[in-house]
Amino acid sequence: MSEKTTCVVVGGGPAGIFAGLLLARAGVEVVVLEKHGDFLRDFRGDTVHPSTLQVLDELGLFERFDKLPHTKLQRMMVTTPDGRRVPMADLTRLRTPHPYIAMVPQWDLLDMLAEAGREEPDFDLRMRHEVTGLLWDESGRVAGVQYESPDGAGELRADLTLVCDGRWSLCRREAGLVPREFAVGTDIWWFRAPRVPGIGEELVPRFKDGKLLGIIPRQGYLQIPQFIRKGDDARLRARGVEAFRRDLADVVPELADVVDEIESMDEVKLLDVRVNRLSRWYTDGLLCIGDAAHAMSGLGGVGINLAVQDAVAAARILAEPLRHKRLTREDLAAVQGRRMFPAVVTQAVQLVAHRYLLDPIFTGRKLSGAGRLLPIISRFRWLTVIPAYFIGIGVRPEHAPDYARRAAAVVSA
Repeated sequence: MSEKTTCVVVGGGPAGIFAGLLLARAGVEVVVLEKHGDFLRDFRGDTVHPSTLQVLDELGLFERFDKLPHTKLQRMMVTTPDGRRVPMADLTRLRTPHPYIAMVPQWDLLDMLAEAGREEPDFDLRMRHEVTGLLWDESGRVAGVQYESPDGAGELRADLTLVCDGRWSLCRREAGLVPREFAVGTDIWWFRAPRVPGIGEELVPRFKDGKLLGIIPRQGYLQIPQFIRKGDDARLRARGVEAFRRDLADVVPELADVVDEIESMDEVKLLDVRVNRLSRWYTDGLLCIGDAAHAMSGLGGVGINLAVQDAVAAARILAEPLRHKRLTREDLAAVQGRRMFPAVVTQAVQLVAHRYLLDPIFTGRKLSGAGRLLPIISRFRWLTVIPAYFIGIGVRPEHAPDYARRAAAVVSA
């Protein structure tokens, strides 16, 4: 099978679905290819930050989003080894329509966006379509993709191949785009625990004896990321679930009575933390955005929101040249020029945090930087707006272009 479209989007994650929806609203014919049959995958980026909530508002989709099951995080606290709780980020101080982080299952968000996309005549989302390679024309320009689907192999030719297939991107590799890797010393275990009294609606990381955990309140359960030293996954798993439970109860005593509900280490999922970035995000006919262009650490949960901002900027810059069939290499470079600075700054802050906040926990080095910072923030609470802005709004937030904005639809309860 061989077909032609204007833009093929590889990957139905947040970057891909947002970009496809916005381009379709501009009248650009878009086909989004997603290799899975649904969006049901656990422990993906479930943090929807104020910058993304505002984009949803501008698209007329916030009321739909607000009907999804979610919890709201307004503050981030730190519990020090001596038991003090120190505020680190207070999102209520932000001057934004929605000053909180919405914790929503990513599959619910993607289902909602896909539904909005299907209302646009130029939007075509195809599930169970796995991209297997790129197509090239005689001049060496990327001309689309090859894929496998339930109906067999096919080719989809396009003026633009927008690559949103994540940090292990096949299309990026086939295009010869190689990211620069930045060393980080940790991976993340993700797992769930029951809700218990004493743990409220704030994000409160805990660290003790070389262990660091975050506690994220969700509807009906707690989602817990545990930072581990990179390469320690197999060794720690070999200790068994009983040792894991003891460690968890030691760091978070409130969970002591419920740790037995974690039945095996199979419930603990590993996230291989990578921080990398392409020096060039594009080649003729192809553009990478989101994790395919710059993989983020899990710190702050900012990855999904950086990807959404990339998608909004790409749609705003590329809609007109795509609609008029005059897309150039310079247009693709303009997207990178717009979004490279936020990626660089965000990754730099994450790398500093890994080096001076996370790594000392595992090596026993003194938290000298944090030791000076915590008392200052504790005394001058207004300073909590600075990390709140960086996490919640980010560097160079994007806004939906006029052509994509809609009045809010009335949604029944």
